Formats: sequence, C-alpha cells, structure tokens
Amino acid sequence: MNVQIQTLHFDADSKLIDHVSRKIQKLDTFYDRIVSVEVYLKLDNIAHQIKDKIAGIKVHIPQHDFFIKHESKSFEESFNLAFDALVNQLKRTKERKFQVKS
Repeated sequence: MNVQIQTLHFDADSKLIDHVSRKIQKLDTFYDRIVSVEVYLKLDNIAHQIKDKIAGIKVHIPQHDFFIKHESKSFEESFNLAFDALVNQLKRTKERKFQVKS
C-alpha cells in the first residue's frame, strides 16, 4: 500500500503525521486490496470561521476510488471523522463483494 500525506497552507508537526500514519496502517485490516492512500490536511484561511481544519482521505482499490472529507476545529478530529467514514465505506464495499460472490 502506497501512502502519501500532503499538507496545504501549513507545516504539520511530527505528532500529527504519526497519528495519521498509525491510523492509515490499520486500513489493511478492513480491506486487504488497497493500492494507495492519499491524505490531505488543509488549513482553510477563511477568517472568523470555527471549522477551518480540513482532512481528506483518498483511497484507491481495484475498480474503485473513495474520497472522504471532513472539517472541524482540529486536524486530529477532522482526520478521525474522515477515517471512521472511510472504514464504514470499505466494510460495506467488502460485504457487497462477498455477497455477490456467494
């Protein structure tokens, strides 16, 4: 699995990168045919807006791509919300493929 983490409009600290990397490595437990994962962490520069930290996760599996995006007050929260939604989609996709084969 090829993993890429990109930050836009800021420099991420090692704690945030480690958090993202640890979570992404767990994706193999939910779906074992993941080809690549791209994580986008973006600081939205709109003034006076509370929800200004955006996390997006793009996952490529054979014959399909997923993209989940969430925004909140912190990058960790945004990433965790996006990650949880992505896990749910991967599980549903795996269940559908299993049902089709049965």
